[in-house]
Amino acid sequence: MTEADTAQQLRLKERLHSERLVQRYLWFVLGVCINSFGVAFITKAALGTSPISSVPYVLDLELPLSFGETTFAMNLLFIIAQVVLLRRDFKPIQLLQVAVNLLFSTLIDVSMAALSWLNPTELPLQLASLALGCAILGFGVSVEVAPNVIVVPGEGIVRAIASVTEKPFGTVKMCFDCTLVIAACALSFAFFGYLNGLGVGTIISALAVGRLCNLFNRHVPLLAHIARLTRTAAGAPEEAL
Repeated sequence: MTEADTAQQLRLKERLHSERLVQRYLWFVLGVCINSFGVAFITKAALGTSPISSVPYVLDLELPLSFGETTFAMNLLFIIAQVVLLRRDFKPIQLLQVAVNLLFSTLIDVSMAALSWLNPTELPLQLASLALGCAILGFGVSVEVAPNVIVVPGEGIVRAIASVTEKPFGTVKMCFDCTLVIAACALSFAFFGYLNGLGVGTIISALAVGRLCNLFNRHVPLLAHIARLTRTAAGAPEEAL
């Protein structure tokens, strides 16, 4: 093989890597968009929002801020906390979480406005809306995770805590979600004197979304296709840079 052939192969590999990387980030952005719609759908079921959105939603009910704005503020705190906890181990690429946070928070408000017509008052309709919202969120999370690029702030802070404490990610995630729900309950009682914005839907979504992600990952070929974009022809993982 001549030097020209070798150089041509290297250029081809670089081009393929760039194309795969663009596709990975596009799938990630699509996953974030689906997530925002899923969170809004769960919230509109009026049985309680998802654990990760519980604090922003309670703040939205009390403060002159939108759901998306309170979500942006909380996620910004999560990003700052990652920098403090990880210090030199915090990779600069993860600062893109700020842009992801802006997109996600904006789309929550857009989704809430688009679903303004959805106001179920009977329990069967509320449960149906909740189930559909959990399915949408679970699929969105699966699409978001499959490209293996940057993490969203809610996942990033859990990873940071798990790294510093050397505890399993799943254990930290469960404790983190429980902490958010407890904080949201405390804020709700402080603001309103009763639970407002939280309910059985919060518990159901906490238990269902992860299981739905596993179901989608096993049975939806699209997710396997997206995951393959993270591997080279030899099967080695590629960096998302």
